[in-house]
Amino acid sequence: MHKKLSTIRIGINSNMAYTTINDPSEYFDTLIWTGNGNSPRTETGLNFQPDWVWHKNRSDSGRSHYLHDSSRGFGAQKELTSNGNTQEDSDSHLTENFGYINAATSTGFTIGAGATNDVYTNRPGATYVAWCWKANGGTTTSNGASGDIKASVTQREDTAKVALCTYTGTGINAGQSHRVNHGLGVVPAMMMFKSRGADGDWVVYHHKNTAAPETDYLVLNTAAATVDSANKFNDTAPTSTLATIGGDDNISSGTMMLYSFGEVQGYSKFGSYTGNGNANGPFVYTGFKPAFITLRNVADSGNWNMYDNKRSTQNTTDDVLLANGTDVEGAVSGKSVDFLSNGFKMRGSDNETNDNGDLHIYMAFAESPFVTSNGTPNNAG
Repeated sequence: MHKKLSTIRIGINSNMAYTTINDPSEYFDTLIWTGNGNSPRTETGLNFQPDWVWHKNRSDSGRSHYLHDSSRGFGAQKELTSNGNTQEDSDSHLTENFGYINAATSTGFTIGAGATNDVYTNRPGATYVAWCWKANGGTTTSNGASGDIKASVTQREDTAKVALCTYTGTGINAGQSHRVNHGLGVVPAMMMFKSRGADGDWVVYHHKNTAAPETDYLVLNTAAATVDSANKFNDTAPTSTLATIGGDDNISSGTMMLYSFGEVQGYSKFGSYTGNGNANGPFVYTGFKPAFITLRNVADSGNWNMYDNKRSTQNTTDDVLLANGTDVEGAVSGKSVDFLSNGFKMRGSDNETNDNGDLHIYMAFAESPFVTSNGTPNNAG
């Protein structure tokens, strides 16, 4: 273990525009806690009221990821799981007041009133993590239907470019399409779709997933490689207002949830890199010191590998959780990453994170920007 490096390739370059977000922790942050069996329980430590909370038991095997948000409403029977294709409110434990985020507070959230000794959120001695995003405090905008555009309800964070969208698709045939107002206000760099009312895979759009990302898709809840299919996005790239939905029931039929993200200089990045297959791996410039990264090899089957600065506080960062798995947190040397002041560097040769010649995508959110809004270099390390 060694102290985190302060920077790499420190020279200011043409990519280095000033950020609009000097303190990323006002929009995204990670909370960790150890269960104590008490009920009720409140977790604090955020600089904002969270609208989206994604949490996971880190230490007990076989425990799912759970996602709650203010658009669908916090509380029992509102969970979605990233590692499964099941519909909202499909876990019998959570209908019994276990494992859910009951409500957001100004600095965190409360755990369900029945959470005493609950393995999903509060078993004594078990460890937990929650990744939290700010949107709009649950304030939503209704978008009416018009022609092939389906009605939707959206909320967004204008500065950090995160949007939550619910809509109901009517179901369409292969080769057909309809559109949805995603509410982001800019062209999405990444979108994640999930059926709420029926079982169905998470469908992921990433703007660096192949040279023609609108023709391909990934699945969040499996390890499958990227797939070419017109039935997901009708081979049509999203615009600043609309996402085009193809004739696949997983995203076109029934009640749906859509999470969308745009890139913000110095705060968020949704990019790609090519692996080199050795421990002196590629350096990836983001323009900020990461607080959270998820990595995925899109060319081969493999997991969605999740890292953050609260579970791993020193380089190398190797405490991995899998977004598509129920595994416990583990330090995997072949998947090690250095979090640097202006990006990250791969320090392992595992095929899932640094396979030689393969394209890997990532989503990343900042701990601190490399250059502040007034042009001052930020030497946080």
